[in-house]
Amino acid sequence: MKDQRKVEIKVGITVIIALIIFFWILGWAKNFSFTKKENFVKVRFDNVAGLEIGDYVTVNGVKKGNVQDIKVEDKDVLVTLSVNKDVDLKSDAVFGIAMVDLMGGKKIDIKPGNSSEPLDYSKIQNGIFYSDIPEVMSFVGSLESDLVVALKNVNITLNSANKYLTNQKLNNDLKNSLSNLSQITEKLNLMIDENRTNLRKLTQNSVDVTNQAKDFIAQNKENISSSISEANGILKKTDTLITKLNDFTNDINSRKNNLGKIMYDDKLYDNLTQSIKQVNELTKILIEQLQNKGFKVDAKIHLF
Repeated sequence: MKDQRKVEIKVGITVIIALIIFFWILGWAKNFSFTKKENFVKVRFDNVAGLEIGDYVTVNGVKKGNVQDIKVEDKDVLVTLSVNKDVDLKSDAVFGIAMVDLMGGKKIDIKPGNSSEPLDYSKIQNGIFYSDIPEVMSFVGSLESDLVVALKNVNITLNSANKYLTNQKLNNDLKNSLSNLSQITEKLNLMIDENRTNLRKLTQNSVDVTNQAKDFIAQNKENISSSISEANGILKKTDTLITKLNDFTNDINSRKNNLGKIMYDDKLYDNLTQSIKQVNELTKILIEQLQNKGFKVDAKIHLF
């Protein structure tokens, strides 16, 4: 009886241990825990391209969670992620769907960010989709017709270029042009060789003139400086004279000097006009008397 009871106890302990091991393995495989050790964040994507519930969530390539739920909302897809609490996500964290392997598996990779503010898990984040091989192949397939047209155009261009380059007249013209260019180059080289001495003399003369100019400037530096100073002085005096002439003209226009008063005095102008008229009348009378009988001057002079 005792042996049978011992056997039952051993069997019970073995079953309990087996159940514990089974649930531990199941929890590890499903990322299940009796205590909450992860945060949940919702991310909106335009396209998830085969992402499934249970796929990995990595942070900088390290597994730190799983995809918990995927829902289609209008034109977007809302994905719920579970991320371990030991991951410190910032407000500028980036969520992206990437390819796991060449077989097409997907995962969500998170870049934690560098902001000083922590991520608000209550807000829906915006995710991005990294193009993978199927997407690239689909894009290439959409470009197939365009590629065919482009290749046809390239073929036409190459055929036209081939016809143009194989034109005998064009080849002859190119040969003549190259021959003429070669002759011109030879003539230039010959001219340079023949005038090498003259060119050297010309260069030497230029150097001599430059040196002489430098010596002249160095020797007459003081005279040049004094001449410039005198010229500046003359310019200043000229400016002063012009200023005085402007002031004099302004005084005349404003009748501040005698000349201005005389020039702009209307009464004086009228008197001068009247005097000129009287002189003209007197001159006419004298001319008439001279032309007739002359004129007599009666003068009584009392000496004492």
